[in-house]
Amino acid sequence: MSPKKVYYENLADSIIEKFNKRGIEGYYCDNAEEALITAKRFLTPGCSISWGGSETLNEIGFFEEIKNSDYILYDRHAAKTPEEKTAMYGKIVTADYYFMSSNAITLDGQLVNIDGLGNRVACLIAGPKNVIIIAGMNKIVTDVDTGMDRVRNMAAPPNCNRLGCKTPCSEIGRCVNCLVDDCICCEIVITRKSKVPGRIKVILVGEELGY
Repeated sequence: MSPKKVYYENLADSIIEKFNKRGIEGYYCDNAEEALITAKRFLTPGCSISWGGSETLNEIGFFEEIKNSDYILYDRHAAKTPEEKTAMYGKIVTADYYFMSSNAITLDGQLVNIDGLGNRVACLIAGPKNVIIIAGMNKIVTDVDTGMDRVRNMAAPPNCNRLGCKTPCSEIGRCVNCLVDDCICCEIVITRKSKVPGRIKVILVGEELGY
């Protein structure tokens, strides 16, 4: 095992201990393939699942895996009209499993997330019975303040480019604390603890994934 992999595993073990104190279940996988296998182990036949926007989920093959599955999929992108979108969001909050990544995770086990519409962080907070977070070790930061800096200056700019948002950060590569209509940093959520023990499950992956 490479020194970097040893470092990732040791660091993940330390963070998982902190997760346990916060009512969060933590797991560590060496690579993306193992992470996808681990995530699927939580699912039961015929269960309902949904997800928030995530480049990490795309990179590990999550969407390809569920495309032709027997799971009940609540896909917000499948809704076209305002009425369909309202109905879809009503279903998403009742999902058995909600998949997402986290913009940053602190050494003491807190989750740092920024959202545009707020649908992703809303489901993190309440609604779906289980939330499964998959995050590469590149998302680990020392504390909440460092996490906020990471999200604004390392995650938001490439995400804005991916989504085609016309924001200052998409042009200059760093946050200027903008208030433009395309801003994706509208809602900020710090998860200190899961009120329902075990509802939030975090799979840390020994690779760099997402933004």
